[in-house]
Amino acid sequence: MSKDPGYLSQLRDYYAQNRTLPSFPRVGELLGLRSTSSVAALVKRLKAAGFLDQGPDRRLRPGNRFFERECLDTVRAGLPAPANEAPADAFTLDEHLIPIPSRTVMLKVKGDSMKDAGLMPGDTMLVLKGAPTKPGDIVVAVVDNEFTVKYLDADKKGEFFLKAGNVAYPPIRPRESLELYGKVIGSFRKY
Repeated sequence: MSKDPGYLSQLRDYYAQNRTLPSFPRVGELLGLRSTSSVAALVKRLKAAGFLDQGPDRRLRPGNRFFERECLDTVRAGLPAPANEAPADAFTLDEHLIPIPSRTVMLKVKGDSMKDAGLMPGDTMLVLKGAPTKPGDIVVAVVDNEFTVKYLDADKKGEFFLKAGNVAYPPIRPRESLELYGKVIGSFRKY
């Protein structure tokens, strides 16, 4: 069985701690490879698989698949089920969460007006700027020159307003202007 997945894991951990990849000699030290030919062969395999790349200065850098993570089978939130640790798929978080990088921004949630929508204080939202929206979407809006995150809604007259995801907060109807900055397309939090 190949040791490459274990070596790749160690290189990923090194990158997470140092924000750079080690030099060729340091790769050998880090992974316990004694010869430069074994380091070169490993790097060649990881480059061929898309995990590593080399810059113009010949330094190692992450390849397209370096940040790819295995997605194991599902886990039930209800009754327990037998565990299955066979990888179901692999993807990078960017590929999964960010459809258009040039139009996607991250914003931190402040306040609890969207807690019933699952957006808690401190969460990070992914917002697609200028995305088409419809009533019921969670949007970041500029209402009367102030930013907020709320549900977009419309009354019977077709006039748009914003609705909180917390019954303690009233709807917001613009006095002067309502501009949609973007649509919330995802969120995450660190525990």
